[in-house]
Amino acid sequence: MFGFGIQELLIILVIALVIFGPSKLPQIGSGLGKAIRDFKKGVSSDDSEDSEKEAKDEKSKDLPR
Repeated sequence: MFGFGIQELLIILVIALVIFGPSKLPQIGSGLGKAIRDFKKGVSSDDSEDSEKEAKDEKSKDLPR
């Protein structure tokens, strides 16, 4: 996981806790999770659109003119 060990992750968590406070951390985590999910969804839909476009291009090449 990017070369982060347990100690580094704990230090980052403590710093985030000090900066944002315990009441904001669940909201931040939820927002971050949603952003990552939406990003993955966008990337996968772009890939599927590209593959559909390639399939249409191949079909149009196979058709006689």
